[in-house]
Amino acid sequence: MTGAASRLTDAIGVLFGAPPPVRIRAWDGSEAGPADAPVLVVRQRRALRRLLWKPGELGLARGWVAGELEVEGDLYEALERLSGLLWERDPAAGRKTSLRDAQVRGALRELVALAGPLPPPPPPAEEAVRGSGPLHTRRRDRQAISHHYDVGNDFYARVLGPSMVYSCAYWSPGGTLEQAQYDKLDLVCRKLALGEGDRLLDVGCGWGSMALHAAREYGARVTGVTLSREQAAYALKRVAEEGLADRVEIRVQDYRDVRDGPYDAVSSIGMAEHVGAERYREYAGDLFGLLRPGGRLLNHQIARPPEADESAYRVDQFIDRYVFPDGELSPLGSTVTELERAGFEVRDVESLREHYALTLRAWVANLEDHWDEAVRLTSPGRARVWRLYMAASALGFEHGRLGVNQILAVRQAERGLSGLGLRTRTWNTGAPEAGSEPAAGGPGPAGLPDLAVEGPGPGGGSFGLAELAEAVEHAERVGPPVPAGAEEPVAEAPGY
Repeated sequence: MTGAASRLTDAIGVLFGAPPPVRIRAWDGSEAGPADAPVLVVRQRRALRRLLWKPGELGLARGWVAGELEVEGDLYEALERLSGLLWERDPAAGRKTSLRDAQVRGALRELVALAGPLPPPPPPAEEAVRGSGPLHTRRRDRQAISHHYDVGNDFYARVLGPSMVYSCAYWSPGGTLEQAQYDKLDLVCRKLALGEGDRLLDVGCGWGSMALHAAREYGARVTGVTLSREQAAYALKRVAEEGLADRVEIRVQDYRDVRDGPYDAVSSIGMAEHVGAERYREYAGDLFGLLRPGGRLLNHQIARPPEADESAYRVDQFIDRYVFPDGELSPLGSTVTELERAGFEVRDVESLREHYALTLRAWVANLEDHWDEAVRLTSPGRARVWRLYMAASALGFEHGRLGVNQILAVRQAERGLSGLGLRTRTWNTGAPEAGSEPAAGGPGPAGLPDLAVEGPGPGGGSFGLAELAEAVEHAERVGPPVPAGAEEPVAEAPGY
């Protein structure tokens, strides 16, 4: 009798117009498919019942989380091959979908016979319970955040490493994950031009890494808010251990309930994906209202390509049920538009897409290296969820199906003053240039080095842009015009 693997391979070939791109090993020990490909192991036939009941990624995900499906070999290669079969094939390339076709009916009957009696087993315990009521209420957001983040700080420590930063790192060639995460936090601080005594609100503060970095390295006074009690407890312990309780406050609080502005700066790193399209204008408006005139926002957010018809956008079922319930991704252009509608002036956008692919691969490696511990700290199903979603997401960033961007925006002060220099892309946080000083009454980037311009300043040596602006203003007020042809060369400030 023909083995189950060959029967599966033949049925898939009929339904998809091409044989499976991976080798299949079935529950009866039979194998079929290319010998040099990763092996999709169908450990139990009820995985087929899940797929027949929920065709597509949700059925596959349930089988994977339950341990009924497994991959032997390179997981990334297997996902690449399967994505080409399931999601990227041209519908006109020979796939048969009509139930009027006798071959299609025969293939479906074969799958039903292989799967055994319906209905399928219940979803794995790791699947989120569907929330009730409107999306993105305070109560429903707390439930969604708890599902994702309250799975154990020790588990996350195995995946994220000592930095405990759960967002895209900022890599240099040959660098380590820890250095790349330090560099990302530092990049955010430099873009925000943080200085001694500046008030920073860190929205979605996670385990406190950004708050600690800003206080320790830049002398900022930081308020971090999160909806996860486990994250907050971990962050408070780190604050106490580093002796920064006088500079860092961690709250279990919804950002919509923060009322103690104004702040000099707001950082939102990997949090806005939880806001939802319907609430995004409210989110942007709330952050705008929490900033002083001249204050700065750094919004670090995953993006998706725009749809030809945005109403057709649907949240990924696997991510929604197992990873980020109620999470939504928006195109970059939509995010920029909503920030501008709230009153922000967008000053810079930087894509870190390739950086997130590297970060995710590093997290997958950490998880695989600590697999037994991760399973013990959570559950086998939860560990499988994280391995699948991080590996698949890494491929999404590599192939351009996902992006991640840092958006620097300001709340302008009077007369349109931004408080930023003319060449902010250098991220040199020196004294503001002439015409862009901070609004009166608000602290500027004090205590940080000036951009230096070499020249015969007072007492010789170099002097900063503030002194240069004062000298130019004085010369224009009292000095004679410079004769034609007698101009001195102007020192160039650092460029991009």
